[in-house]
Amino acid sequence: MKSIADTICLISDKLDGILRVTAGFFVCVMVGAICLQVAARYGFSSPPAWTEEVSRYAMVWVGLLGASVAFKARFDPALFNVPHRAGRNVQLIAGAVRAASVVIFLAPVLWYCFYGPGMNSARSFLARSLVTKAETFDMPTIFVAITVPIFICAIFVHGLAQISAFLTNKNISSDKD
Repeated sequence: MKSIADTICLISDKLDGILRVTAGFFVCVMVGAICLQVAARYGFSSPPAWTEEVSRYAMVWVGLLGASVAFKARFDPALFNVPHRAGRNVQLIAGAVRAASVVIFLAPVLWYCFYGPGMNSARSFLARSLVTKAETFDMPTIFVAITVPIFICAIFVHGLAQISAFLTNKNISSDKD
């Protein structure tokens, strides 16, 4: 059990590192597009039409990937925080409620990423995004929409790592006191 928990925690840590770098890249893209738009608007009175759309899409990537990073670091919003000095049973119940809440909220969203009404995959969120194009340049919006299942899968991996670390009494570095 301990080696499985260690493996899940390692996968979670590696995934978190990849998502942090990716989110950082998209922050740079977003800031660069906004700076270009401002400079072109006020310097030349003619901003490129695509800069607003690029910055919006980069913001989606940053927001969702940043949310998964925050979840891993336990900086996500919480109704209440259970202190470490609380009993193990209280922590276990609070963790179960948190995990159930995450699954209840995100599992249907993940489902509809791949399946639409009537289990029709052609009507799924990702399938519809595959045929939808961006407004100002020829790019399918699937490159933006794919962030949603990546974000949800990352949250699930991080949640499994937190649960397995708790059950094996392993302190993970992202736990806050």
